[in-house]
Formats: sequence, structure tokens, C-alpha cells
Amino acid sequence: MKRIHALPDHLVNQIAAGEVVERPASALKEMLENSLDAGADRITVDLAQGGIKLIRVTDNGGGIVPDDLPLALDRHATSKIASLADLESVATLGFRGEGLASIASVSRLTLISRPHEEAHAYQIIAIDGALHSVEPAAHAPGTSVEVVDLYFNTPARRKFLKSENTEYAHCAATFERIALAHPQVEFLLRHNGKVVWRLPAQSLAERVGALLGKDFVEAALPLETAAGGLQLAGFVASPTYSKASRDAQYFYVNGRFVRDKTAQHALRQAYRDVLHHDRHPAYALFLTIDPAGVDVNVHPTKIEVRFRESQAIHQFLFHSVNKALAATTAGAAPAVALAEGVATPSSANLSGASPAPAGLFATSQTGNGRTPVQSYRYEQQSIPLGVAREAIGVYDAMFSGLREEERQADTRPAGPLPSPLPAATLATLPDSDDGIPPLGFALAQLHGVYILSQCQEGLIVVDMHAAHERIVYERLKNALEADSIPMQPLLLPVSFAADRMEAATVHEHGEEMKRLGVELAPLSPTQIAVRGVPVWLKDGNPVELARAVLKDVREFGLTRVLTERRNELLATMACHGAVRANRQLTLAEMNALLRDMEATERSGQCNHGRPTWSRLTMKDLDNLFMRGR
Repeated sequence: MKRIHALPDHLVNQIAAGEVVERPASALKEMLENSLDAGADRITVDLAQGGIKLIRVTDNGGGIVPDDLPLALDRHATSKIASLADLESVATLGFRGEGLASIASVSRLTLISRPHEEAHAYQIIAIDGALHSVEPAAHAPGTSVEVVDLYFNTPARRKFLKSENTEYAHCAATFERIALAHPQVEFLLRHNGKVVWRLPAQSLAERVGALLGKDFVEAALPLETAAGGLQLAGFVASPTYSKASRDAQYFYVNGRFVRDKTAQHALRQAYRDVLHHDRHPAYALFLTIDPAGVDVNVHPTKIEVRFRESQAIHQFLFHSVNKALAATTAGAAPAVALAEGVATPSSANLSGASPAPAGLFATSQTGNGRTPVQSYRYEQQSIPLGVAREAIGVYDAMFSGLREEERQADTRPAGPLPSPLPAATLATLPDSDDGIPPLGFALAQLHGVYILSQCQEGLIVVDMHAAHERIVYERLKNALEADSIPMQPLLLPVSFAADRMEAATVHEHGEEMKRLGVELAPLSPTQIAVRGVPVWLKDGNPVELARAVLKDVREFGLTRVLTERRNELLATMACHGAVRANRQLTLAEMNALLRDMEATERSGQCNHGRPTWSRLTMKDLDNLFMRGR
């Protein structure tokens, strides 16, 4: 019979290292967190061979007194907690006191430190977990931790490491995640002696731009909100910036990068109405919460947390991000602009990130070689060329389908067409200095699919079906939230063939379905009549609309359709009622659609997350035709 015995400390440390130090990036994370907990505002990282050969982290933090150097490499020795109460409200990144001990057991580690009040530095060396004596060393105020030959004494574990490039990529990702959450700290990263990142102390917007790139910042919406002791700040990217993976999702709790299912679900739900199919949103969000409200001691690598009030956190995140996304309208200028003059990564940047922005609300650039925006008077007017009069027969043939009132509008004095929106709505629309709407004025319809519009900056192209679909969808949602969707009775009811289950569904739920703006009546066991449709869908196909509603009610039940699946059904209804391709619109109808887009929430994307409009600036057009070269 085998007897139970205690394991030697060295073996215990190596077992712990298997959990805490999974790869070089894990060791780097522990070392960087220690530097930040020490109050450092300048941190330098040196890597060799992807961190397998060397990881060195140097900081200017508070330092460690000589007598405490051996304790720093001992298991469960820490200055960050002292009691169970401290553990239940951890405010530091590290707290277990096992990170350095685990690293030291599987590497050659040198720890050099000098407190700011001390005249000299001291060092301690650990090889294969065995500590040498403390001895004097040369070092500036602060601490350096040097890890050489990771897993040199556990060859089986070292064989599981990936290639140098792969391990470096993980180290770089760890560095960027930590640097992103601490913009007030200056960071420097070198790999094989070459500078990769040089990040000065900067604002959060500048740090986000430096690490996540110009494209992210240009598509980002700033967010800052607080409620019930919770604070959320950061940036959420436009749905059109969605990614095929979750790599561009950065979520922090009290400065700690985490992967949390509650937060991921809440943020996914906030993007539900505007995200395209299986795409993933991009964001950099920083949640601040009372440390007592979150348990960070649930995973060896501390990348997972557990919220004490997870439902409240879910609701706060969902409503905060949903509100930020809902506040966007088509044509609105991006809230985050780029400017020059911010430190950028070295030309040898291996992460592929783009240059950084200078500020959160920087104004547009001038004097940088960009083609200046000319001040045109944008209006609907007749063509002032003689050739147009000579070719009037050709134009009559091309546009013979236009309504007579539109022809008359062309003979009136030049000026913008009146908007069909009420004055109260017009007052809220963002205009330029010249009173030009963000989406400008319609010029023409292209192939019955796109609307071409001239705006202050250049040319706008609108997918008219996608745009109208979003407008109708938002109207349906708002009406149903208020009470019920207004119905348009049909002068002549439309009947269609149905099976017995569909007829039974109408018998059972006919009255309740009127809340959806749809009035159905059974004519026989196999015939159903459509007597009314939502007022905004009166031009759609009533039979297709009725079948879509009946399908959802039969499959999920009316209660679920009006609660859990309400938005899915309304999106389907909006799709049936939206203007179809190849339908000819007059200029007045096109302009009405543009004005509606400017006044509708989330109108930059259709119900499926596809963009509804795109802008070609004068600079883009000049580049196409190489003007000014």
C-alpha cells in the first residue's frame, strides 16, 4: 500500500508553474502586473526568441527592500493582501504571491531592485528554484526581473512550446492588452534588440488609436456612462467594422483584461440589431466596479472573473452600449477624428497595428496636402448647359417615367426641395454651416437600386432597400413599445390559400395579432383574408407579410413572438414592406428617404448589419482621377 506523503516545495512550485506559467506570455503578464502594482509609470520589456530565451521587465516602481527579496520568490508571499477581507475586495492586479515563485522554479531568474529611498540596489538569483544569497548590484530606482531559458529544467514541457514567432505573437498580445488599460504609463517593447512599440504616457483615445489602429478609431463611438456604482468608458466600433473573430474585443474590469461570458453575451445582445450574420463586434471597454462586487480569484491565470450581481452587470452593459449604437444616424460625422503628432510603433512593428490618433475629438485637418472642400450651393436645379436643351429628346426618352409634378419642380426657381419631415424633427437634424443636410440632396437613381446624392464632402451612395428597411423597422419597434402598431385597413381584402393549422392560428390569435398591425380573418378552413396591414407596410405584399407573421406565431407562440422574438419578427415585416429594387423613385421620394435616414436611429446599417450608405469624399474622387498630381 502506498502511503500519503507531502510533496517537496520544488515539485509543488513546478506543479503551480504548470497552471500559472502556461507559456512565455503568461510569465510576461505576471511580471507586468507586478510592475503596475508597484506604481511604475515607465516600463521596459525586452524579449529574445519570442520570450523563450529571455524575458526582462524593468520598471521605476516602488522597489523591494533587500530583506524582502527572498520572500518575493517564495510561494504565497505577497504585500498585496493580508486577510480574507482583503482577498474578497482585491484592488490590485496580482495578489496570490505565487507568480514569481512559479516562474523561478522553471527558469533562471534574476531579481534586482532598489527602493527610491535606498542608495544601492540588491539582487537575488534563482536557478531551478534554488535561491542564491542576496548581494549588491547596480540599478536605478525600481525593479528588474530577468527570466532566462524558460522551462530549461523541464524539457518535456518545453517541447510543447510553439515556434518563436508564435510565442512572440502571444507575448505581444499580452503586452498590448496591458498597455491598453494603462495609458498613463509609458511602455517600451523590444524583441531581439529591435524596438517594436514605444508608447508614451497619453490619453485613453491616443492609446486605443496607437494599439488598435486608425481603422478602428475612425469607426469607433466613444462611450462614457455611470449608474449604481458602475462606470463604463471606452469605445465601441461601428457594426460595419465587425470582425470574423473575437480578436478585436477588449473588455477590462478594474484595469484587468478578462474574458467573461456575462459581458460577452450583453455586448453581443447590444449589437444584435445591427450586426451582420456571424460577424463579431469590436470594442475596447473599461468597466469600473467596487472590488467587493467581483471575484477575481476563480482562475489560475485570473483571466476569468465572477460578478456578485451578474444580472445587474448584464443590464448595465447592454443598455450602455445599445444606447451608444442607437444614437448613431446615417450621415452623422464620426465622433473620433485622427490627427498627427502622436508616437507610433516602430517601422519594425510586428503586430501590424496602425498609427495612433492625437485626440478623441480632434478637428479635421488642413494644410496637409488634402484637397480642400469647396463651398458649393447644393440644390436641385436644371442643367445650365445648352447641350441639354439640344438633347432634350434624349432626356425625355431616358426619364419618360418621371411624374409630371417632378417635371414642374424642375421649372421652379432653383432651391432645395422641402423635406416631408415635421419642423420639430428637422430642428434636431445635424446640418453643416451652409444648412446642407448630412446626406445632401438626391441627384439620381442608379439601376433602380442605389440613390446618388451630393453632400458637402462629396458623393453619397445609398442602398435604398436596406435604408428603407431600417427606417420601417425602427418605426415598428417604437410603435409596438408605445402600445400597438397603427393599422391601414385594406379597401379590398386579399385572400390566400392556407392550411388548417394556419387557419386555427388565426382563430386563436386573430385579435392579439392586431397589436402587430395585422388583421386576419378566416374565410374557410383553407382560406384566410388579410383585412389590414401596418400603415408603413401598405405598399408591400400583404400575403407574404401575413404568411411571415403566421409562421412565427405558429412556431414560437404569440407570447414569445411579442417578447423574446419581437425584434426578429418586426425585422421580417420591415423587409417585406421596404421599397424593392427596380422601383423608380422621384427626386422628392429620394430626398424624403434621405431625410428619414438622418432622423432614424441605427440607420447606418440595415436589420442584417449591412451598411445602408457610403461616402466618396472629394479627396477620394480626386485620387480616382489623379487630380493635383
